[in-house]
Amino acid sequence: MAKGEATVTVVSIERVQSRILLIRDQKVILDSDLADLYGVPTKRLNEQVRRNTARFPPDFMFRLTSAEAESLRSQIATSNEGRGGRR
Repeated sequence: MAKGEATVTVVSIERVQSRILLIRDQKVILDSDLADLYGVPTKRLNEQVRRNTARFPPDFMFRLTSAEAESLRSQIATSNEGRGGRR
């Protein structure tokens, strides 16, 4: 591979679909899941989004309320691993 060339990794549709959640009637992927799909630390993904806000649409991300985060934690803790749950 020549210097500066990027490698392409194919991610299965199932792997992406299993990470999609419905929050505020919107389909979303958590930053930690998106970072995992890209193979980077969550901290780096968020850093790059902050540094390059003009490259993303205004509705690219939002923060969960405390109640939403708690509800999500509860759902994840009780989900079945065979059904796409996180462990």
